[in-house]
Amino acid sequence: MTQRPPSPIGVFDSGLGGLTVAKALAERLPHEQLVYLGDTARVPYGTRSPATVVRYARNNVAFLRKQGVKLVVVACNTVSAHGLAGLTDGGDLPIVGVIRPGARAALAASSGGTLAVLGTPGTIRSGAYEQAVHELDPEREVVSIACPLFVPLVEEGWTQHAVTTAVAREYLEPLRGSRVDTLILGCTHYPLLRETITAVATELLGREIAIVDSASAVASDVAALLEKLGLTAPSFDATGEETRPPAHRFCVTDAPDRVGEVALQFFGRSIGAFEHVDVLPSPA
Repeated sequence: MTQRPPSPIGVFDSGLGGLTVAKALAERLPHEQLVYLGDTARVPYGTRSPATVVRYARNNVAFLRKQGVKLVVVACNTVSAHGLAGLTDGGDLPIVGVIRPGARAALAASSGGTLAVLGTPGTIRSGAYEQAVHELDPEREVVSIACPLFVPLVEEGWTQHAVTTAVAREYLEPLRGSRVDTLILGCTHYPLLRETITAVATELLGREIAIVDSASAVASDVAALLEKLGLTAPSFDATGEETRPPAHRFCVTDAPDRVGEVALQFFGRSIGAFEHVDVLPSPA
């Protein structure tokens, strides 16, 4: 397959959380079309085995490849944590994950203290954030905390609920008395809990800390990579007129009629209808 500048950017996640990354991409690259895929039939990935996660990811990349995308953003920390190698089937389709950009953003925001990572059990077990941080700063201390209930709480819409605050307090208790000065939201759902997480972390530490997620860093990386590869969509047409913002596509693998309200929280504006798609390979 030959990528062309007008071709869309593919983005996938296990569910709708990756829309936070899609939002950052749409804001940073307003002339690029996005094809978003949320694997809502098989969410969550965070409790699956690494082999299962990789199999699901390969299905998703194959679907996006068929849509003619020029680059794929893996907006799923769990997939990024288990390695991006092998997702291209030996082809030349560029793949961008979220963990290295997130680690770089955290180090930039930190004043030299300990970094704390909040993530799904799968992401935390992989140690991917610690590895990414230590590639950049081998001496930096990293604390990792698995937060398995955060995703269902967000999906339920309980972003500022008393139950969510109690759960956050339980998860973040290890931060009390620590040297943590920066906290990484290591799941695309977690930015919707930023206010609650910030309040609880401030309460436990007795001071404010930096809270970062990878969305804006990923958008910057994608912009730089497209420019390097000569794949940036044109901002002006042949007559010199600025091109109109493209119409994005939003696809899910299950229940497209029930995702609109949650999607609005992630993307920040109305998306309209979701397409129902099947990413599983056809039987032989």
